[in-house]
Amino acid sequence: MASQNNLLNILQLFDGDGVVLTVEDIAAALGMSVRTAYRNVRELSQAEFLDPVTGAGYALGPAFIHFDRLIRQSDPLIHIADGPMAELLQLASQAASVIMCRRFRDRIMSVHKRDGDAPHLPVSYERGAAMSLFVGAPAKAILAFLPERALKALYLRNEEELRRTGAASYAEMRETLKVVRRQGYSVTSSEVGSGRVGIAAPIMRMSVVVASISLVTDAKQVDLESRLPSLIQGVVRTAANISDEIEKHDAQISRT
Repeated sequence: MASQNNLLNILQLFDGDGVVLTVEDIAAALGMSVRTAYRNVRELSQAEFLDPVTGAGYALGPAFIHFDRLIRQSDPLIHIADGPMAELLQLASQAASVIMCRRFRDRIMSVHKRDGDAPHLPVSYERGAAMSLFVGAPAKAILAFLPERALKALYLRNEEELRRTGAASYAEMRETLKVVRRQGYSVTSSEVGSGRVGIAAPIMRMSVVVASISLVTDAKQVDLESRLPSLIQGVVRTAANISDEIEKHDAQISRT
């Protein structure tokens, strides 16, 4: 039987669009023998986590689609948030997307999204897409409520990458996040997608941030003098309502 670590390491190689790998590719990437790689791939294929394709390659298999459906059906956070997210769209006259994001490793990932019926620019936060944890309102609404020690460790793990992209120093980032924490929400413009305004607030469980709820709309749709305050209020209220429902139903929500 293949080791659990080997199986997980193989699956993590399939990180990108349209990735197809041969057994030899997998063996070379993980520094294992072709024989070992073949045995691991065979087990993953039998469980349909990998699917053989033309040219002796393998792609991710249908088992992931099955488990994605199970998550959508069983995740209490999605069930609790879906209704309030739909109501928030009404506040933006349907010309927006409402996104719920959670931390995934050192990234942020959309776990649920509702798109308005009215025309609006598409957003980058597709379900399952891992995005930077240092830019955008959804990320900052989470970062601002992390404990100081966790925030510093997160920054240090990614410091080299952040420096290459010209990001703020830790002290500067911390001051920005202090403002977000004090006001209870984050507003960004064109940080992730050009021409888009993001408004986000944290979802809490027992004083621990577990996710963020975000309204993303076209910058031209938002009259900063009149509509933005009401949209901010709506996002903050939606996040608070979801947090209250989590506590009320004692929902078993991950703390990470």
